[in-house]
Amino acid sequence: MRVIGVVAGAVVALAGLWGCSEPASENELVVYTSRNDHLIKPVFDAYTEETGITIRYITDNASALAARLQAEGERTPADLLITVDAGNLWNAAQMELLQPVESVVLDANVPDSFTDPNKQWFGLTKRARTIVYSTERVNPENLSSYEALAEPEWKGRLCLRTSKKVYNQSLVATMIERLGAEQAEAVVSGWVGNLATDVFSNDTALMEAIVAGQCDVGIVNTYYFGRMKRDNPQLPLSLFWANQEVSGVHINISGGAVTKYAPHPEQAKALLEWMTQPQAQHLLAEINLEYPVNPTVEPAEEVRSWGDFREDDLNVSVAGALQVEAVKLMDRAGYR
Repeated sequence: MRVIGVVAGAVVALAGLWGCSEPASENELVVYTSRNDHLIKPVFDAYTEETGITIRYITDNASALAARLQAEGERTPADLLITVDAGNLWNAAQMELLQPVESVVLDANVPDSFTDPNKQWFGLTKRARTIVYSTERVNPENLSSYEALAEPEWKGRLCLRTSKKVYNQSLVATMIERLGAEQAEAVVSGWVGNLATDVFSNDTALMEAIVAGQCDVGIVNTYYFGRMKRDNPQLPLSLFWANQEVSGVHINISGGAVTKYAPHPEQAKALLEWMTQPQAQHLLAEINLEYPVNPTVEPAEEVRSWGDFREDDLNVSVAGALQVEAVKLMDRAGYR
């Protein structure tokens, strides 16, 4: 979901933006985002068509955007920060880069579990991270939970994405909150002991390994599964909704926030509110096969076909608050 550097679609925005770092005019907003150009531009274009407000934006990874905001301070031209994973949003809030937003619209459209307790950031889409398995070699009746993948049955059959990616850090942070650090570490150590091969750099490579027979099960964000199945519906892969008898499927978000020194805070708030309304929610969710954060909006038909599931109802801010502890735990467990 992240890109390093500036994507082609944002070059025009940069040309007039970073030479002088001047804020946009009253009819323009500036957004820093870690979302790829093709995922966010249609949403911004729809807002411009509806309101006449132009949106200039830059895409980069979340840590680089946070560093830019920190360096710019009061001189920043950025009105909004839009990124993925609650851990990244939590970190930006801890760096004092965001401002609280009071909004009845956001309160109505974004459930509390996807909202910063201090109202400094709000979810825009939900992303489920669950179990994927080979339909050729795994009976789904033998699957149950993330924790059960540490059991001897899965020795030499498990694939994982690297622990260096924030998605797995957030999952382990949630496990620490749910299970306690000692039990969570035992689970992660069990995962490591059950690995069939080295960890993968991304979820797509992990699923390709399952198809190739290198392993039988893994843990992925569902939209990666959706992309692969859209390109090849016959792939022998399926999703299993983890932890349905206990905590529910791990959920994370993409989200947005008004920057601390936003030149146009009220206009930024209006865009954030609009992005939680049905039109934008459909666009945001369907483009990348994610789930709308607004509970009144249905997912895309393709996403609905994967079935319903119980979600973990922990506030996603846990992903940030326990991120450092999660990284240390994974390191101790030998999860690289």
